[in-house]
Amino acid sequence: RVAINIGFDTQVEATRSELAYESDYTCPAAEDFTLLIEGLSFEYDPEYSYREEFESITELEDLYFYRGLYRASVSYGDVAVEGYDKPAFVGVEESFEVEARKNVTVEITAKIANALVLVEVTEDFKKYFAGGHSFNVVTAKGNTFENVTAGDKAGEPIFIAPASFTVVGTATKQPNQSGSQGTVVTLPEYKMESAAAQTFYTVKFDVEDAGQATLKITLNEELVESIDIEQELNDNAQ
Repeated sequence: RVAINIGFDTQVEATRSELAYESDYTCPAAEDFTLLIEGLSFEYDPEYSYREEFESITELEDLYFYRGLYRASVSYGDVAVEGYDKPAFVGVEESFEVEARKNVTVEITAKIANALVLVEVTEDFKKYFAGGHSFNVVTAKGNTFENVTAGDKAGEPIFIAPASFTVVGTATKQPNQSGSQGTVVTLPEYKMESAAAQTFYTVKFDVEDAGQATLKITLNEELVESIDIEQELNDNAQ
């Protein structure tokens, strides 16, 4: 007989946001995983072929396997289904051996298959763009998540397929003393060309106002772009 034990590795790139989020994360139950077992080689019959998919690892309880080498993989969720609280897990044991009249236990570690994206703005950004702001995340799958820094989903990462993603946004400068409406500017977009699985991306927008206002975009606390707001964003004003 073959028994499958599933462990979990929920570690992603250790940023401050990831650590805060992971504390509330609940892993799926082992029986919720789909299991695929594939035959690799068999001493008694090299031409024998085996490939079976099981809805749950519990279906193995009454099954026996011919002696030989096998590969086992487990999966949970669908990495192509993107959104908040949409994790997908995958794990594989490339080779294990089944011997006659022996039980075998296969240990598989399931890892997060998604990339996670979080957009943040600092208090200085909010003060400078006192008229409000809006950010969208656009994924390579064609999904758009709107206004990701506001509402009940603010501070929650988006689980996406590991590919490219783009952050686009607008912000409104503080109205002047005459009472006229503030100027709306289109912010420079941030694009990650190749987001990796099991990695957390925190894109942060900040404003530093020391003599001249500067927009700063960071990825996981590393500066990726710095822009003079008055000079470079005025062309995008509405």
